[in-house]
Amino acid sequence: MNVSDASFDRERPDVYGDAHPKALLRAVEEDGDYLLKLSDQHIVSSDQFCADTMRQLFRLAAKYESNPTRFSSPLKGKILISAFYEPSTRTRLSFESAWHRLGGDIMSITDRSTTGIAKGECIEDVAEMFNNYGDCVVLRDNNTESLARMMDTLRIPIVNAGNGSDEHPTQAMADMYAIFKWRPELLTANFDPARRVRIGIVGIPGRMRTVRSLLKNLAVFSHITHEVVIIHEASADADLFAKGQREELESAGLKIRLESDLDAVLPELDITYINAIAWEGDSFETYGKKFILNAQSPLKKDGIILHPLARGEELGKDLDNTPHNWYFSQARGAVFLRMALLTCMVQRAERVIDVV
Repeated sequence: MNVSDASFDRERPDVYGDAHPKALLRAVEEDGDYLLKLSDQHIVSSDQFCADTMRQLFRLAAKYESNPTRFSSPLKGKILISAFYEPSTRTRLSFESAWHRLGGDIMSITDRSTTGIAKGECIEDVAEMFNNYGDCVVLRDNNTESLARMMDTLRIPIVNAGNGSDEHPTQAMADMYAIFKWRPELLTANFDPARRVRIGIVGIPGRMRTVRSLLKNLAVFSHITHEVVIIHEASADADLFAKGQREELESAGLKIRLESDLDAVLPELDITYINAIAWEGDSFETYGKKFILNAQSPLKKDGIILHPLARGEELGKDLDNTPHNWYFSQARGAVFLRMALLTCMVQRAERVIDVV
């Protein structure tokens, strides 16, 4: 049996509060014009999103999640080109699920060898064809330069679904959506600073695209955190951050602390975000093999775990049926977050943002 958001609310109301997406709707009381500004915009980096835009995206995502059958046709007649040149399960399927749930149609590419690229076609020509065949592109490519080269030619919007070790902006927004569903009061205008959270991130910010993008989003909402604790192997101190990365985050107001003993810091963490995969060129590396979370880990009583998935040995299955498990809710919520974003990108936001 999976532990659902609703069961958190019933079983532990003193700790988890109202985790239903309607609680997030109440936390962000009004729709606004920030979403309309996303029309026809390429989504490349977490740097593009201010707090107000993200708040309204989370509100729209919560509308979709609260009443998924009410919004079934905003993208009717629109075609998504889903181009995934790197292995993916959750990201590809959640984007495609989001588009289908909104009434649109999809063309998928899951293998570069089946395209003209395998015969030497340049990526700019591929982008030109995309202009003629679809209304939006979602691209995952282990080549960090492919996205920028496509953008030079595309006249339809494109979403970065992970470009090498660079960024994964929609994953980071899905992570934030999960956090705000867990604690909706973090989004309220009268948020109590005493309720700030301490977040631990197991990973390497300079090499992991999910961590890089998440940290950028956390910096935008730095007022909700006591601090962010980066948990890493002691030998990796010098290689944790890309050039200027930590300085940029701290100048935005994020307090960062480094630790190498996971079990020692777990009892103080409200949120533990763990990842082990970092892309390196055409392949990936697994980092921090000594960092493992399982039912024996000294987690804070009301602490939650997030993971972008897919998981390996770093996250034990014996945590799946515990209240610490928010990684499945995190994956589910990504569909609704992407529904919100895609609606806005293809100029259909006005059809849903004023619908209660």
